[in-house]
Amino acid sequence: MTKIKKVKPRAGRASNSLNGRLIARVFPATEWSSLRGVLVKSPRFICRTHGLHAQAIVERSGVRPDDIVVEIGPGLGALTLPLSRAVRSVIAIEKDAALVQVLRAQLLDAGIVNVRVIHADVLATDLATLAREAGRPLTVFGNLPYNISSQVLIQLIAARRLLPRAVLMFQKELSARLRAAPGGRDYGRITAMLRYCAVIRRLAAVGAAHFFPVPKVDSEVLEIAFRPQLPYPEHDEARLFRLIAAGFGQRRKTLKNALCASELQIRPETAERALRQAGIDPVRRAETLSPEEFVALEITLFGRALDPAAER
Repeated sequence: MTKIKKVKPRAGRASNSLNGRLIARVFPATEWSSLRGVLVKSPRFICRTHGLHAQAIVERSGVRPDDIVVEIGPGLGALTLPLSRAVRSVIAIEKDAALVQVLRAQLLDAGIVNVRVIHADVLATDLATLAREAGRPLTVFGNLPYNISSQVLIQLIAARRLLPRAVLMFQKELSARLRAAPGGRDYGRITAMLRYCAVIRRLAAVGAAHFFPVPKVDSEVLEIAFRPQLPYPEHDEARLFRLIAAGFGQRRKTLKNALCASELQIRPETAERALRQAGIDPVRRAETLSPEEFVALEITLFGRALDPAAER
């Protein structure tokens, strides 16, 4: 069975999902029954939330009629509805109990039967198990709230064999960081991890005016396509990710000093020797290293070249 942590309904909380962002103010639970009817039937609301931007995202995503999609945070269904018409089926995971009710009403009103709505927290949901239950890899869609973006991306990286592609909307500032190349301030831990195992492509820019009410920030839609084969020598991926985290843990320090000050507790002479054997100047900072260089460092630091257990 799918491991899903059920969440208790919390009255009045507006979702940060692609559609939930359309609700700007907090509604008491007593207003939701009347609100649902207004949302489902209001031509202005339907026009704004189910507009061309959602359809364009679906079209540019390259989904196929036989695909099964997992949508994170469907909210009121602005993206769910056009997705349901483009793919075999949609598994929609929504944390907000009130929005679950509204979404189900939207689907019923539209006569859509190929969408399964799950009331759950995506961070507590085993997405790989959903793929195994479906008997095939799944494509992920959604608008990730800023505060959980990194956690969800790490979750997707870990399950990428069964979730090989994701089409996700981010705030424009975060999108720029995820697309950043090594060498700048925008390049960070999650960027390095994604570049290690995925190709990132911008699909669309979505201005704030496409939402109702209008938020303060623009957004961008990214395609994250995970590589089926990695172009690196044999290495330990779990240790690589710990190394990347250590390097960026104190990004103002040189890479040598950051490694020594991290939980890895690498001795200075060990760190310097490993860095030089990997062809990396010890005074460089983590933000300047490519994924290939991080892999080379992981091999020299933890692999055959050095025995850290003996040298720490």
